[in-house]
Amino acid sequence: MNHSTADRDQRAPVEVRKDKNGIDQVVLQNSRGASARVSLHGGQVLSWKTDRGEELLFTSSKAIFKPPTAVRGGIPICFPQFGKRGLLEQHGFARNKIWLIDDNPPPLPTNYSPSKAYIDLLLKPSEEDLKAWPHSFEFRLRVSLTVDGHLNMLSRIRNINGKPFSFSFAYHTYFAVSDISEVRVEGLETLDYLDNLCNRERFTEQGDALTFESEVDRVYLSSSDAIAVFDHEKKRTFVIQKEGLPDVVVWNPWEKKSKSMADFGDEEYKQMLCVDGAAIEKPIVLKPGEEWTGRLELSVMPSI
Repeated sequence: MNHSTADRDQRAPVEVRKDKNGIDQVVLQNSRGASARVSLHGGQVLSWKTDRGEELLFTSSKAIFKPPTAVRGGIPICFPQFGKRGLLEQHGFARNKIWLIDDNPPPLPTNYSPSKAYIDLLLKPSEEDLKAWPHSFEFRLRVSLTVDGHLNMLSRIRNINGKPFSFSFAYHTYFAVSDISEVRVEGLETLDYLDNLCNRERFTEQGDALTFESEVDRVYLSSSDAIAVFDHEKKRTFVIQKEGLPDVVVWNPWEKKSKSMADFGDEEYKQMLCVDGAAIEKPIVLKPGEEWTGRLELSVMPSI
């Protein structure tokens, strides 16, 4: 019996509700009361809460929830590119499209742990997408919540084109933090990074941990598969585990940039930090019929 049959038999009920723009949102809840909310606008996780109801993701008070604008917060999916180049919009089109609920996904990879609370989503290119990026694909996304309240995201992108194509990718995760000046990130020490504030010039991380006192916009290259974000004031640590995603984006817009963003509050940079599992420096290349898998697991634990 494959996972998709096995876990469907004991699957937790999934609630689907509409937002104020009539877009379906799926609410996942585990047996202990932790929850996640996923919008079909962008296949985007908008909320992830502990069993005590504490929100772990940041969403701007000025976020726009109406396609084709991307939602500022949660976990936007950047595909088929990260950043801006060519005909494609900033960070690609996946985060702006309406996804479908996938009722019959193909079997999951054998090393993937099944969960009772999950949703499968599907994105296929529209005519408009094919004009900007002329490649046929199927993008399957499973979002699941484990018994322990971990948030899992599994992306599977298949080339159903007659020729190879390449893409870059990121789970652009906005973590909610108490105060950015009280946060440190570990797991990036000694890595090379591309600094987007210095024309993507390459540097090497010198510190034992990354702390924040000004704007940061970096792509750390070939990182380990586990990164930790410590929030001293809230005494909690986010752990980011990833597979198929060699790079890590770290972003905080700080004061000046925040004021230039229409969908972001002037002071909100203090309450958020983006740390993304990503594949950016070396684009993923898929031959016809090939499939790529990228997995992210987010967990939170108390820290001293």
